[in-house]
Amino acid sequence: MLGRFERGGSGEAVVEYGDSNLRVVRPGRFVRCAVTGVEIPLDALRYWSVERQEAYADTDAVMARLRGASQTA
Repeated sequence: MLGRFERGGSGEAVVEYGDSNLRVVRPGRFVRCAVTGVEIPLDALRYWSVERQEAYADTDAVMARLRGASQTA
């Protein structure tokens, strides 16, 4: 759950993604999915990559990113 100060602001947030949490660097209402580009409200953000520092809208986006990574490896 995000605190009052982390939810503030408008537009796109800047976030640092950790193993089990995230830190809002610049407040905003949403982050963008790294695969689809769709806006993800911060309160709804559930999927991200610590290694890539990317957010994902859903499990389909996660799998698409993983498939793309395995094809380039």
